[in-house]
Amino acid sequence: MGVERVQAWRWDGQALWLLDQRQLPARECWQRCETPEAVAEAIREMVVRGAPLIGLAAAWGVALAVRAWPGRPERVREAAGRLVQARPTAVNLRWAVQRVLARLEREGFDFARAEQEAQAIAREDEAACWRIGQAGLAVVPDGARVLTHCNTGALATAGIGTALGVLRAARQAGRRVTVYCTETRPYLQGARLTAWELAREGFDPILITDSMAGALMAQGKVDLVVVGADRIARNGDVANKVGTYTLAVLARAHGIPFYVAAPFSSVDLATPDGRAIPIEQRSAAEVVQVAGVPIAPEGVRAWHPAFDVTPAELVDALITDRGLLRPPLADALAEAARLGPCDGAAAAASPEQRRSPTP
Repeated sequence: MGVERVQAWRWDGQALWLLDQRQLPARECWQRCETPEAVAEAIREMVVRGAPLIGLAAAWGVALAVRAWPGRPERVREAAGRLVQARPTAVNLRWAVQRVLARLEREGFDFARAEQEAQAIAREDEAACWRIGQAGLAVVPDGARVLTHCNTGALATAGIGTALGVLRAARQAGRRVTVYCTETRPYLQGARLTAWELAREGFDPILITDSMAGALMAQGKVDLVVVGADRIARNGDVANKVGTYTLAVLARAHGIPFYVAAPFSSVDLATPDGRAIPIEQRSAAEVVQVAGVPIAPEGVRAWHPAFDVTPAELVDALITDRGLLRPPLADALAEAARLGPCDGAAAAASPEQRRSPTP
């Protein structure tokens, strides 16, 4: 079985290269970003996507701003603000930008420092993905039939992924795993990206339309659901790709465990609950068209929230780089935040994950 590791970004010392995820699976095209504006545009237009990866891209965007305006920290701060606004729901974006800025404010606005911090974020995300995968082994038995939504793998992170990282870890541990992917309308991340990524790495994914999930569960063909997260509120409410809430309700109705896999950088303790999470509203054109081809009568209106919120009471556990967090999630999150990152985090990463992701 042929296996090829997927990677969606690279840094060449001068520019950030991003695999254009809008073109997959038909073409593999790379976009070169030399300015913070180009990075912000790539994030906004979904050239790059996935909460951890857009945070990493934005970190490189700050570094590019420092190089573009040496000795002009006010211009760097302005560029950072534009990066944060590129997509408002994923908290990793703001977290990564603020982290790079914080170091620059402490030590001086130097390109090398910004570059080092972006590299550190990349290495830490790789290690976090690996630890998420290891934590998830506790909930994925041999022979598991797993339903996942949207894309949460190497195309969305600097490492093996979050929810898909759990599935990769299970297979690496010798467990047989059947993966059902929802198509994830209207942007088709599941069909275009998850199915492509899993097939490329040797899985045999089964694609279903979003409306088939209930029937699949009713026929007893799903053992657990594992999804990612763009933001987790302090009480454990989860914002993720629209359609996630529907799957959580269906899973609860059928007695199927529902898990959310995410790095702790996706946890926003400043947001009390899901009602306070800003939900990005995207263009109606993405609903009434597929690849630019109209699928609805001209003039028909469409509603397109990019994310929905799943209440904490529908989540059986959070699979994080700080371990498996079970309800009550508010208490579990508070304790994980108090304890901080896992002891020996660098040592916990696999040899592959300890390497730098940059060429």
